[in-house]
Amino acid sequence: MVYEANARVRDPVYGCVGAISSLQQQVDGLQTQLALAQAEVVHIRMRQVLTSSDQHKPVRAASNSSSENLSPSSRLAKSLFAMDMVVDQPNIGESLWSC
Repeated sequence: MVYEANARVRDPVYGCVGAISSLQQQVDGLQTQLALAQAEVVHIRMRQVLTSSDQHKPVRAASNSSSENLSPSSRLAKSLFAMDMVVDQPNIGESLWSC
């Protein structure tokens, strides 16, 4: 109650609701940054898995089924990236850690 009273003195209109709203906006922004960082990590790991599997992949004879031609890591990548992900960020192509 003391915090609410002090918040009301500092901001007579919004009081502690203004502080809560500001903190919620910060949490939302940080959650977005975290999701983008996690997506970037998955992307980098998948690129590494696909690159390493391409270097060690044996040459196979042609087959009638396109899924039989895929290596296990390619099948994994296909299943992971079959899901749609929408990110509404203007700088999505850049690394999160660049300044």
